[in-house]
Amino acid sequence: MTLFFTIVLVLASLGLIISVLMQSGKSAGLSGAIGGGAEQLFGKQKGRGYDKIFDRATKISAILFILSALILVAIQ
Repeated sequence: MTLFFTIVLVLASLGLIISVLMQSGKSAGLSGAIGGGAEQLFGKQKGRGYDKIFDRATKISAILFILSALILVAIQ
């Protein structure tokens, strides 16, 4: 059981790191560098769509991270 929640914790932390880095900030971040060409090609709506996906992935990863960390503490 501990191994399962440890794997979930590691995957959630990796997902959290990646989704935070891919979000565009005030300086357009890493997703601006990657999706910048697509944003110019398909319009501004495509760029907002990427941000919405990364925002949702960040929330889900954060919830999984917190829950798995709390469960691991409770198990130990």
